Amino acid sequence: MLAPGIFRMNITRNDRIRMERAHVHAWPALRTERIDGWLWRSSGGGTQRGNSVSTVDFTGSDVDAAIGAVEARYGALGAEVRFQTFGESTPAGLPDALQARGYAAATPTVTMFRPPGTIAAPNGIEIRDAIWDEWLAVYLEAITENRRAINQVILGHIPAPRAFFGYRRDGRIVATALCVVSNGCAVIECVATRLDARRQGAARAVLAGLLDWASRQDADLIGLQAVAENTPAIRLYESLGFVAGSTNWYWTRP
Repeated sequence: MLAPGIFRMNITRNDRIRMERAHVHAWPALRTERIDGWLWRSSGGGTQRGNSVSTVDFTGSDVDAAIGAVEARYGALGAEVRFQTFGESTPAGLPDALQARGYAAATPTVTMFRPPGTIAAPNGIEIRDAIWDEWLAVYLEAITENRRAINQVILGHIPAPRAFFGYRRDGRIVATALCVVSNGCAVIECVATRLDARRQGAARAVLAGLLDWASRQDADLIGLQAVAENTPAIRLYESLGFVAGSTNWYWTRP
């Protein structure tokens, strides 16, 4: 087992920006539009990322007008308005502007970083370029019901290069993961474990297989996002050499 913090990482502003771009790329919304540089996203269902505005880039001159345009765009669909921000969001001061309009932030997610490096993968790792029934069953069991239908659609649109990972034990898939490569980053998604196989090393096993694959891709950073309050997951990722480097917030208005 790797000790937490084994990697000494100097995570730069550029690293955080390209990792965020890679996460946007890795989970494509079904409908998008550019609003003063921001990426407006809508997908339906319960996916936050696919139903929020990515604020990596801002090309406008009036942030309040841009927020108003976002509100109108979601309002036309009868959908909740949601912004996603992180430490390098533009323009600077966007969270303050959102709060001034009555928005509040939900529980944050932490973006974690790791350089490429091989971890010995156990037997039983399966790697495919598309989802398969066993993989999907494990993943869908692990997420909330309001995300299942739309996430299954999004999984059919994951861009290449990508790989879907399953860990098979005792004849069945017990853990899943997905890796998507872009912007020099390998992004980890869809880490899930069967309910009756949790706390038995299945997630660690499937991630070891993923890290082995990612180390051979065109990426100098590997990243993932985890809910900040999910302490068991954070500890697992730290034990695999990941370190926290950025925080993401989702803003909505009651």
